[in-house]
Amino acid sequence: MDETKRENEYYIGVDFGGKKILSGVFNNKFECIGSTKISTKSYRGVDAVITRIAKCILEAVDECDLNINSVSAIGIGAPGIVDPEKGVVIFAPNLHWKDVPLKQEIENILKVPVVIDNDVNICTLGVYETEFEIKPSSLIGIFIGTGIGGGIIINGKLYSGFNKTAGEIGHIVIDVNGPKCGCGNHGCFEALASRSAIFRNIKQAVKNGEKTILSEILGNELEDLKSGDLRKAIKRGDDLVLRIVKEASGYIGIAVANLINILSPEVVVLGGGVIEALEDKIMPLIIETINKNAFPHTTDNVKIVASKLGDDAGIVGAAILAKNYLKLRDV
Repeated sequence: MDETKRENEYYIGVDFGGKKILSGVFNNKFECIGSTKISTKSYRGVDAVITRIAKCILEAVDECDLNINSVSAIGIGAPGIVDPEKGVVIFAPNLHWKDVPLKQEIENILKVPVVIDNDVNICTLGVYETEFEIKPSSLIGIFIGTGIGGGIIINGKLYSGFNKTAGEIGHIVIDVNGPKCGCGNHGCFEALASRSAIFRNIKQAVKNGEKTILSEILGNELEDLKSGDLRKAIKRGDDLVLRIVKEASGYIGIAVANLINILSPEVVVLGGGVIEALEDKIMPLIIETINKNAFPHTTDNVKIVASKLGDDAGIVGAAILAKNYLKLRDV
């Protein structure tokens, strides 16, 4: 392809989940030149969410004074089990999706090539490609937000496994008697340590009569509670919030220790909204728990770090996925 033409290519990266859709427009150097965020409104059903994804993409393109014809390809990170080859979201429990042909639907609306993968696989790809000058041979990415997802890189490549379902770290069962998870099981990592789990436990404690500064800020129903509110509460000495965040940190540490025991990665990267908001508060607790629970010597020289990309990991990885897809398709 003519290099001048390549310099003018644009790629869209989309990251969406149960709460939000984020779209970013990237140039050929993977610089984000504009982005748009809207709510998912998953309760409206599959067709409405697909329409909103397309709307978010078009708004991001318009924000950059471009049109959709300027876009070479679109990468989308979808929550749950995804078949990238067929472009189908097989199962997304937090959205109540089953067998949704997302790639085809978005291509039909926007007339641009689309590639999809699991959202946290894509976050892991974004972190791997942009945060490490010297690429580790193996890496586990764990992203803690509304849910918990993971991505695995082995020998420099995303590992999807036999059934294309590898990386469902959020559904490791840590406590068989624990709370019910959105997937239907009990005591999943996600049900114990995600942002949703932390919020649920705080709200339940308030209902049980415990006190928190958050009630003064948001009212006793704690509506519109966000990750940043946890940080504010802890900074003001809120014992309830600190206790529940520490509990979640312990579960994160146990999950990571198990993964290190099994996979022996060179690097473990933690990201997502909870880590971004509380990094300095919880990373030391997580690392302490890992060291207590991992098998002796399995953590030797393993780097355990917080992602620097924050909320942008998904859209960066999705844009990289889009460009890689176009390269492979055009070979």
